[in-house]
Amino acid sequence: MRAAHITQYGSPDEALEIATVDTPEPGPEEVRIQVEACALNRLDVFARLGHPEDEGDFPRRTGCDISGVVDSVGPDVTGVEEGESVIVYPGVTCGECEFCLNGEHTMCPEYRIIGEDLPGGLAEYLTVPAWNVEPKPDELDFVSAAAWPITFTTAWRMLVTTGGLRPAESALVLGASGGVGNAALQIAERIGATAYATTSSDEKAARLEEWADAVIDYTEAPFDEAVRDLTDGRGVDLVADHVGQETWQTSIDALAMGGRMVICGATSGPDPDIDIRSVYQRHRQILGAPMGNRQDFRDALKWVARGEVEPVIDRVLPLDDIADGHRLIEDREVFGKVVVRPNE
Repeated sequence: MRAAHITQYGSPDEALEIATVDTPEPGPEEVRIQVEACALNRLDVFARLGHPEDEGDFPRRTGCDISGVVDSVGPDVTGVEEGESVIVYPGVTCGECEFCLNGEHTMCPEYRIIGEDLPGGLAEYLTVPAWNVEPKPDELDFVSAAAWPITFTTAWRMLVTTGGLRPAESALVLGASGGVGNAALQIAERIGATAYATTSSDEKAARLEEWADAVIDYTEAPFDEAVRDLTDGRGVDLVADHVGQETWQTSIDALAMGGRMVICGATSGPDPDIDIRSVYQRHRQILGAPMGNRQDFRDALKWVARGEVEPVIDRVLPLDDIADGHRLIEDREVFGKVVVRPNE
């Protein structure tokens, strides 16, 4: 089968290779999926560029957001049949620890992510545990089905499960033209909260106006100042921040008394400067919310399938053009998701 491999650190042209490898066979309690679509995330770019905890093992195959058709079933599999159209929940767990038994799969000590810790979906075929497949709703085509899992599951965890956002509240979503940011903005708007968004261009701002009560261009002024102007000095009840180091203190300063900052990433770095007093003296909370559990995944899927929120797709590429997808994401030239069709 054909697969996209990262063979070294470097630019897309240096590091990405389309290779021919053996088609995997499903083991016990596993199924094989013929991959119809796989969306890219910044995680794919980070795997190519490297990060401090990266062990530098090559080749590696990324791709966390996967939809396809089950074409082979391994021993001891129940509840999944050949020919079934499915979406993959990307978190693999032990299923037995206290966290798994409590439904908190991302807290499992053995938690791994398909496409990060395990081979991902940027290939014609993929084997995954049968537990990880979810029936694809008929309302979604394969491209749309692959465009939402990581971003909307993470955003749901941030705003709903962890952040507890309510209709009468206000939320500020950073980087709202990206995958997680756009998902969070849509969820905030659908909940009925007053939703503010940050972005970096007039073009992106115009598109965000569909969901945002106001859009802030963070290149023109500090967004905490803009928030205070928009809220008569109060601040917002919740900030959804996946940027990290560069925005940490500004996000805290944008919060109202008793507000919550919910974080799911650190794309700009993990070591922010912080005024601790700005947290405790104003009763603010900082909450971690990495990708959600299986229930968060299913709750988000219901909204996506019903059309209450919709993954935004920037473009669809064949596997041979994956380097272009990496470049577009790295240079922040996309609005929404880049989806790859491995069989094209």
